Amino acid sequence: MGAANVASGLLPIAFCYLRHGETDWNARGLAQGSADVPLNGTGVAQARAAAGLLRNRGIATIVASSLSRARVTAEIVGAELGLPVALDDGLCEVRFGVEEGRPQGDWYQDWLAGRFAPEGGESFAELTARATEAVNRATVRPPLVLVVAHGALFRALRAAMNLPFDMPTRNAVPVLCTPPQAGHAGWTLDMATEATAIPRPDETNLA
Repeated sequence: MGAANVASGLLPIAFCYLRHGETDWNARGLAQGSADVPLNGTGVAQARAAAGLLRNRGIATIVASSLSRARVTAEIVGAELGLPVALDDGLCEVRFGVEEGRPQGDWYQDWLAGRFAPEGGESFAELTARATEAVNRATVRPPLVLVVAHGALFRALRAAMNLPFDMPTRNAVPVLCTPPQAGHAGWTLDMATEATAIPRPDETNLA
């Protein structure tokens, strides 16, 4: 089954998504997968900047991957917002098997398309199913929920949202994910930057 044909099953509940800050493997272009690679100095600074963007945005719950790069990013945000961090192993990054620690090669496009899974790793469809279940567990908690996890996992969520997914996710840039409105098939994503604060769900332009 091609990746674009994976059924979504995402609950129609808005949430905020944050990819972890940078690691040395990110900087070197290496496939991290389930390897527990820590944040580097840049990543810690990025997490602190993200925490500033998320102040006064209505975040009530933080749920994170248990891998340290996501957990520490979430803890930095949680300290700023005065919130605890719940962990869910279902939000951990895709298992890339034998490809972990290697440069991301041509195999990655075949993996996204559902034609290939590394030895000892997960298929894109398997990741999408796992990510969807984990986010659904998170979003039934008190809103607005902040999910702190990983880049490939967000590609899987974008597929579940009926959105293009062959694109990278920036480190530590919050994204408000709003479910489809009447007449729209896909979710709406609003990304915060250094210059623009992420909107509250009720401030999002749904046109």
